[in-house]
Amino acid sequence: MPADPSPAVVAIVDDDASLREGLDLLLGTRGYAVETFASAEEFLARPGGADPACLVADVRLGPGMDGVALVAALRARGGRLPVIMLTGHADVDLAVRAMRAGAFDFLEKPFETERLLAAVAEGIAQAPAAARPDAAEAARARVAALTPREQQVLASLVGGNANKNVAHALGISMRTVAAHRAAVMEKLGVRSFAQAVRLAVSAGLVAEEP
Repeated sequence: MPADPSPAVVAIVDDDASLREGLDLLLGTRGYAVETFASAEEFLARPGGADPACLVADVRLGPGMDGVALVAALRARGGRLPVIMLTGHADVDLAVRAMRAGAFDFLEKPFETERLLAAVAEGIAQAPAAARPDAAEAARARVAALTPREQQVLASLVGGNANKNVAHALGISMRTVAAHRAAVMEKLGVRSFAQAVRLAVSAGLVAEEP
């Protein structure tokens, strides 16, 4: 009989020890092998060997590198490791920057357990395909189906602007911005704003972070 495959490794980077322990327990009970790190620098200095299949990192990591810098460092190394960012409500703009730098997804705290598990599973399953040319072409086709105004609203939101700033820049009401945002989510077929960000970046509607 063939040997059982090794469990996928999920790395956790967070300066909150209690959160690291909680995620270690959660992911471990779902069959993942878990590695935990207290800082971005500690993760980047991990010994060589097989790379994790997915990384879950807080967007704010105390002194030193934040989550955006961690994603940028991984990209600079040429890696395509799927990174899921954890963010507080006030840090959504920073999480969007991380997505533009190459992160796979982000979740606002407090997040639902099943939403995190789904994001990890999706990241592991889809990340290698995300870099394929046909994936970018599919993203462009979905974004092209939006109206010009919807594309403007999406680009502005992905650029880190709040609804009120989008409304002011485009000369429309916040209610209209909210309606456009809902239409964008429906037409793109996404369940979260993070998925819309990923599609917009993949389609080239907004530039990735340098």
